[in-house]
Amino acid sequence: MSDREAPRRRVPGPARPVRAGGRSRPGPGARPPRRPAPPRGPAAARPLRLGSPRPRLRMVGLGLTVVLLVFTVRLLQVQAVDASAYAAKAERNRYVVHTLAAERGQITDRNGIALATSDDAEDITADPTMFTREQLEIGDGPERAAELLAPILGQDQAVLAEKLRTKNTRYVLLARRQTPAVWKQIKDLKTALAKKAQHDDSTVNVLAGVFSDPSSKRVYPNGELAAGILGWVNAEGRGGGGVEQQLNEVLAGKPGEIRYAQSGGHQVPTVGSRETPAVPGSDVELTIDRDIQWAAQNAIAEQVEKSKADRGYVIVQDTRTGEILAMANSPGFDPNDLSQADATAMGNAALQDAYEPGSTAKLMSMAAVLEEKAATPDTHVVVPNRLHRGDRLFRDDIDHETWYLTLNGVLAKSSNIGTLLAVGQLGDSQAESNRILYSYLRKFGLGSPTGLDFPGETQGILAPPDQWSTSQQFTIPFGQGVSINAMQAASVYSTIANGGVRIEPSLVRGTKGPDGRFTPAPEPEKTRVVGKDTAKTLAKMLESVVDDEEGTGTKARIPGYRVAGKTGTANRVDPDTGKYRGYTSSFAGFAPADKPRVTVYCAIQNATEGSYFGGQICGPIYKQVMEFALKTLQVPPTGSAPAKLPVTFRP
Repeated sequence: MSDREAPRRRVPGPARPVRAGGRSRPGPGARPPRRPAPPRGPAAARPLRLGSPRPRLRMVGLGLTVVLLVFTVRLLQVQAVDASAYAAKAERNRYVVHTLAAERGQITDRNGIALATSDDAEDITADPTMFTREQLEIGDGPERAAELLAPILGQDQAVLAEKLRTKNTRYVLLARRQTPAVWKQIKDLKTALAKKAQHDDSTVNVLAGVFSDPSSKRVYPNGELAAGILGWVNAEGRGGGGVEQQLNEVLAGKPGEIRYAQSGGHQVPTVGSRETPAVPGSDVELTIDRDIQWAAQNAIAEQVEKSKADRGYVIVQDTRTGEILAMANSPGFDPNDLSQADATAMGNAALQDAYEPGSTAKLMSMAAVLEEKAATPDTHVVVPNRLHRGDRLFRDDIDHETWYLTLNGVLAKSSNIGTLLAVGQLGDSQAESNRILYSYLRKFGLGSPTGLDFPGETQGILAPPDQWSTSQQFTIPFGQGVSINAMQAASVYSTIANGGVRIEPSLVRGTKGPDGRFTPAPEPEKTRVVGKDTAKTLAKMLESVVDDEEGTGTKARIPGYRVAGKTGTANRVDPDTGKYRGYTSSFAGFAPADKPRVTVYCAIQNATEGSYFGGQICGPIYKQVMEFALKTLQVPPTGSAPAKLPVTFRP
């Protein structure tokens, strides 16, 4: 056969035995039996086939692609586009910035004794995020915390709860300048709650988010002493009156700042912390002598109470330097507890009250007359019982027969009529006399600021001479129709005591910076008002007021010392009605008369019980305060005899 052989034919194999049941088992090589054909017709079902998975995989893949694309876009936005904004937000949430309060400078008297200082205190703060439902797992956390804090801080519970619910901040101030004892009470309560919460799952430490920041509290060791001068510090830490307000920038210093990472309200040591230290304020040294201030304040308070007066003031001034040694007011207030203070007493009335001075102003009229050489201390002045001038009939404080006085006697007996007659000699006409007198009043400091630049200070009222009314032309010479403050009145007498040179009064000696270096205050301005001889003559005339038995100031005598002074009793304008009601009682003078060192001025407003004459109720105060000041400053008597100028003459 060829290579391509014909297909082999199957050769039947041997027969296989037949199994029981009639079916034989196919032998090797036997063709398997045919399967029966599937049934045809409606009842026949198609065989099950699995669907293709590719469409589903495509949809899942597309979905994942979209999700990844969204994540990728967001990641690019966070990491690239908005990276700086998110970094800043994270920085804000992670880091806390607190202001570091600067230590406020002290205020001391001239001897370094503290009049105002600062003690350690705590600002009570909170992190509102630690009072949320998510943090405490309770919904009334702020209310529970406020309930515990309110009696300790002395604040309204609802207000505290509202602060603790503040949103979008991790810092709220609950109370300023609390004592360390207050914070200790809160801290102990906070610790007790934390310990209880560790052992009792039902207990929640609702004070966990309450903290404290170091601060300081203004303290006035002497209570009411010199409160009118010192003022106070308000809730924001700024001076609210007096020197505290006037020199706030000097005293306050410069606040610092601290920045640190926090977790749960606690500081976390980190290289990201940064601190700018606060710069302490400077100390201020006043010209006040604490002991003299005490003597003046005690004396005026007792007399105001005894006289049932509205108020009173005493000023003590060094005649050589213009420095104020004391400035006392009554009634006063305690700057340590302003809640108990009377609002009408919280200023410095000695500088803020404007009133008509009365007869203490006659010294300026006499100064003008002597300086202009219109008369001498021995010039005879016939003083009638009444004097008609302008639209009024003038009289003296007491009815009298015709007095035959010297010019010195006119001042000693405080005669209104005699003063009018003397001032009338200043010019050839009333208008010229008015103009000359006005020029001297201005040089003495009336109608101008004292130079202290004190908050709320009044410069008084002195109209130009061409605006004086018919009556003012004749009342201003004896101290009515013109208004001053107590410092201006004291300065008039210090000017005469200083040989006719007015020294601008001063209240601050200097400041001491954080480096300990003392910077003295600028030298005060000096103005020549009258000549030295005129000043000496006036000092001798003022001695007659006190030393002569006919003088009105005999209650101001001080054994061993020559005393120069002048009484004053003026009709008082009621500030509520604008009409005259009551009196302003006053006394002003200096000592020793022949070698002046100290000026004392006292005024009492509206004495309603006992005498209201200045010599009777202010003369004794002058004596008491002057004696104390002379002893404190160790000023010895001069030992010379009084001038004894004549008061009267024989017609």
